Amino acid sequence: MFYALKKSIQSKPSATEIQANILAGLTVGIIALPLSMALAIASGVAPQHGLYTAIIAGIVTALSGGSKVNISGPTAAFVVVLLPIVQQYGIGGLLVSGMMAGFILIAMGVGKFGKLIEVVPYPVTVGFTAGIGVVIATFQIKDFLGLEIASLDGHYLDKLSAIVLALPTLNWQEALIGILTLTVLIVWPKFRTKVPGHLVALLIGSVSAWLLSQFFVDFSVATIGSRFSYQIDGISGHGIPPTLPAFEWPWHLPGADGEPIGLSFDLIRALLPAAITIAILGSLESLLCAVVADGMSGKKHNPNDELIGQGLGNILSPLFGGLPATAAIARTAANIKSGGSLPLASVVHALFILASILLLASVLAYIPMASMAALLLMVAWNMSEARHFVRTVKIAPRDDVVILLLCFSLTVLFDMTIAVAVGMGLASMLFIKRSISLTQASSHEQEHEGFSLPDSIVVYDINGPLFFGSAQKALKTVSSVRPDVRVIILDMKEVTMLDMSAIVAMESIWEDLQKKNIGLVITGLQPRMILKLRRAGIRRKSGKIAFARTLEDSFKAAQKMPGAMPEVDSQ
Repeated sequence: MFYALKKSIQSKPSATEIQANILAGLTVGIIALPLSMALAIASGVAPQHGLYTAIIAGIVTALSGGSKVNISGPTAAFVVVLLPIVQQYGIGGLLVSGMMAGFILIAMGVGKFGKLIEVVPYPVTVGFTAGIGVVIATFQIKDFLGLEIASLDGHYLDKLSAIVLALPTLNWQEALIGILTLTVLIVWPKFRTKVPGHLVALLIGSVSAWLLSQFFVDFSVATIGSRFSYQIDGISGHGIPPTLPAFEWPWHLPGADGEPIGLSFDLIRALLPAAITIAILGSLESLLCAVVADGMSGKKHNPNDELIGQGLGNILSPLFGGLPATAAIARTAANIKSGGSLPLASVVHALFILASILLLASVLAYIPMASMAALLLMVAWNMSEARHFVRTVKIAPRDDVVILLLCFSLTVLFDMTIAVAVGMGLASMLFIKRSISLTQASSHEQEHEGFSLPDSIVVYDINGPLFFGSAQKALKTVSSVRPDVRVIILDMKEVTMLDMSAIVAMESIWEDLQKKNIGLVITGLQPRMILKLRRAGIRRKSGKIAFARTLEDSFKAAQKMPGAMPEVDSQ
């Protein structure tokens, strides 16, 4: 644990480096402030929960994780998972599932799953992210155009149908602010300035909405202040409460019915699939972010420590009203480009957001919902990686294209829980299929590696790993031999792995050869694998069998077996 913090302290950063990280943290804080609110709203909860996430996870994960430069907080990848949880279990169920995901992430880190998560196939990742981008973009059309929709319930096609049917209710005032904000978001990067486009776009959208409402009496758009309200100690307010995040057990918060959700085994069992999905997505996103950050910064992260840090962040964040969190690539990239090189930058970004809550809550209430929707449309477009998606469909092998399209379709049409399970399962099957193709077995009846063979001896050359997928394929040819064969030599010097399925297959072959009174010589097998076979009962005492280190030794052992030719000539 605390890999990044320990490495940072050991590096003895200079005053200049510390100053650079403080400035980088302020820059990232400016970017994360509106994004955190927008992602919370997209997840179906009040905007302050996104801010609380950025504060708690931003500090805890940075100090306890394995990457010096990762910036953690709410991310778009979680929206499609969190929204259904909120609709079914309320904010209480959402925070409980996030805490459960934290414990799963810690278990993954302790179990050293970090390296394994990093090798998830590219088509799976692109399929998930593209599907998430499409779902997020679709759900923002309502606020972007000001459509009158009572509620967006049901699956994706039901929600899409409700949006299409509501298009005649388009509010030109909301659409005007939304289009204005989106235009600024698209055009601003062309100016190549260090001022974040998110800040400029929301500022222009908010100021424009306020000015138009002053000059035109009928001009009115929904804002954070008009959409959300709060009540603290009997005092009501609109927008974001200007207070510190308060500690509260997640199960004391209301469920979908408005009553405290409570804590029970039935609730944990019901939320477990969602918690696993959150943990898998969080691990993928954070480690992918760390790999990208390593390439940009030239630093190295510890993947297992990063998973533990993400787990701690997700356990503590719900205790203060925070959502599930993970490292965000966009914010991390902005951190590195701004000079961030220490966990200090993430801490400063979190403190900036905290100060904004205390000092700017009343100002943030003026941000139009259409502007927030425009911001999320841009986020959805960026994460969809449309160019990579199309390129993969064009040039990737057929199996990869099938997995890509399936992960994408399941994410959009069903939900991320199903998509993650099927996507990871298919990726594993594809890996097994391709690994099986690496294992080959060939027979040699007259000559092998310069040695001429009598008719009574056959050599089977086996190459590659022998595991549950390849063992039967590689060894089944050994079962059928000519009647005059008295000794079989298995050349296994190229065998790199031997699992239980392969051992059972070897046992079956050995028993069959004993019944046929055929001797077996195994050559070149590594000592640890020979030990596995001996433990399984494949040893000299059980019949005509020998183990040899080299091919020449195996021929000498074969000569001594009954029925074999007394001599084998070497060319």
